Amino acid sequence: MPIRPFITCLLALLLGACASTPEPAPPQSAPPTTVAEPELPAHLRELRGRLLTPPADSEVELALLVVDERNRPRQLLGSLQLRGNGQALPFRLAFNPETFPAQGRVELRARVSQAGRLILRLPPQHILQAQNRTLGDLLLEGAP
Repeated sequence: MPIRPFITCLLALLLGACASTPEPAPPQSAPPTTVAEPELPAHLRELRGRLLTPPADSEVELALLVVDERNRPRQLLGSLQLRGNGQALPFRLAFNPETFPAQGRVELRARVSQAGRLILRLPPQHILQAQNRTLGDLLLEGAP
C-alpha cells in the first residue's frame, strides 16, 4: 500500500477535526465557577494532563496515534482541539480501548500553532496501556 495517500488521509482527518467552532470565552467580570466535568462513558478511557504553557490565542492540537518504527502515524485513536490561554492548559483526551493495538507503539503528540505557524510541540509521550492515565504537567518545546 502506498504510504503517501495513507498519510494524506490521516492528515485530512486531523485537519477535519479542527473545523469545529471554538467555545466563546466567559466574560472576565464573572466570578469563577466550578464546572462539573462530564462523565466519561464506561466503554471509553482517557488521558489527562496539563500542557505548560501554550501562548494566549494559540491553537493546540493533541492526537493519540499508533506509529510505526519510522515514527510515522499509522492510525488515529483520538484527538482534541484546544485554545491556548497563556496558562497551563488542562486536557482530557478520550479514546476507545478496543482500538488500542496489542502490539505496536502508541504516542500522545501535540502541536501548538499561532497565526497559522507551528511554534511549539510536545515531545512524543509513549502510552503503553489502554487505561485511564494522568500524565501530569507536560512541557512544550520550540518547534524546529
